[in-house]
Amino acid sequence: MNVLVINGSPKGERSNTYQLAKAFLGGMSESNGSIETKTLAVSQMDIRPCLGCFSCWSKTPGQCCIKDDMARVIEEMLWADVTLWSFPLYFFSVPGQLKNLIDRQLPMVLPFMAEDGGENGSGSHPTRYDMSGKKTVVISTCGFYTAQGNYDGVCSLFDHICGKGQYTTLFCGQGELFRVADLKRRTNEYLGYVRQAGREYITGGISAGTRTALNQLLFPRKVFEDLADASWGVDKKTGGQESEALIFTRQMASLYKPESWPGHDMILEMSYTDVGERYQIVLGKEGSQVLTDDLRPATTTIETPITVWRAISAGEISGSEALMKRQYRTTGDFDLLLKWDDYFAGAGTGSAGSPEAKEAYSPASGLHIPSKPTSLNILLIPWIVFWAGASIHPFWGSLASLAACSLLPLMFYRNKKTVFDVLSGALVTVFSVAVLLGAPIRLAVPLAYLAFGVMWTATYFCKIPLTAHYSLNDYNGESALSNPIFIKTNRLLTLAWGVLYLVTPVWTYFILDTSIGGWIGAINSVLPLFMGMFTVWFQKWYPARIARG
Repeated sequence: MNVLVINGSPKGERSNTYQLAKAFLGGMSESNGSIETKTLAVSQMDIRPCLGCFSCWSKTPGQCCIKDDMARVIEEMLWADVTLWSFPLYFFSVPGQLKNLIDRQLPMVLPFMAEDGGENGSGSHPTRYDMSGKKTVVISTCGFYTAQGNYDGVCSLFDHICGKGQYTTLFCGQGELFRVADLKRRTNEYLGYVRQAGREYITGGISAGTRTALNQLLFPRKVFEDLADASWGVDKKTGGQESEALIFTRQMASLYKPESWPGHDMILEMSYTDVGERYQIVLGKEGSQVLTDDLRPATTTIETPITVWRAISAGEISGSEALMKRQYRTTGDFDLLLKWDDYFAGAGTGSAGSPEAKEAYSPASGLHIPSKPTSLNILLIPWIVFWAGASIHPFWGSLASLAACSLLPLMFYRNKKTVFDVLSGALVTVFSVAVLLGAPIRLAVPLAYLAFGVMWTATYFCKIPLTAHYSLNDYNGESALSNPIFIKTNRLLTLAWGVLYLVTPVWTYFILDTSIGGWIGAINSVLPLFMGMFTVWFQKWYPARIARG
């Protein structure tokens, strides 16, 4: 299959739209490895305006009297099986250089009058060449928050050229965001949908689900328009020029998600140490506000060179690694940084490491499906039922724990399964069966506590400690696993919990031989209760201690 790309942007390969075109082509190539592609950059070609002399119809049929690069364009269009037009929206139409190219297609049609069925106008001209079987794709971005309602002129133009409904369109608003490195998390997600569209186009057409994803706004209207306004660096009230640091801070504030408001206002202070500027972002219930003077007591302060924070924002360096290397420091409520992606849309700016999408996309349905969270309850329930139940009544307690293990697969419908969930189910099953076969409770229950403690303690030496698999739900999901501060915090907590359950079998063994042995489950829940309180405190204290330097 021969594919011709006509890049109509004056920016050439730096075009935002061209990023979409390349993603679409990438998807096509994944579905059909035999695709041959040629690209024409209109901005680099000599294509002069049509003279309207009609020499190509009367004096030199099919040949334009202007000797420039248009002859090559026509040759490549005849060669192509698919022509992909890529261009930004300029004043509700195509860029001027591209319009010259479109006008100069006159030699490709005959001068005779023809009917077009009355759908697109009151007249037409038959094609000079056999264009049957050839396909057209039109890809464009615009600077408005949405493409809807802004492409009437473009659609009317291509309706006449190709025939209404005889070409495929991919129009995207907020096109300027594709050049903003700080927002590549969201724009890369969208480019993934464009690539999927390219794959589907080859195999029969873009699905309704993928269309739904492509038609979604990159960001809500207010967020985009605030970003766009801030990017000009002009104060709305005074008209004065704003500094790079203030522009960056305003754009950061634009990405705040009010729906994540925790019930109290947060004041994030950005102190840019290399330029000596300090600004505050008030994160409230209704939105954000940037303070340039009359600053208030900050809840979280980040002291950083703006070069470092911009690099973190753009994903060039990991925020958590930069913090560990003392490239910046923070004081106050560190939880804001750990949950940065919950408060700010689009960019993985905080210290959570390289961001990963917290949602999955189903092309079949066109829906964003939230990733399944892990659940510590799935891990604990079988153990708790066995420890408590078997101590009270060996037979019925063991049957109850077996029943709990058999119900675990149902819980995985809503929750993500970990290797520790599976291992726990297997171990509890073994201990329960052992008791039913006559194993003494005084040995089985302490050994169960020991096995539980060994499982926790052993993961202290693993790349990802056990607690991290479950606490990541509160810290940006899977992306937290690339955060060394998060991992180090959970490694220490995992060790603490592991040691607790390694020593628990000692007193359990002796208590089971007393009159209160049946209460061992309740007795052994006291220390974990205090350990849980310690865990909540430690998860906040330890990262903040590192952040303060």
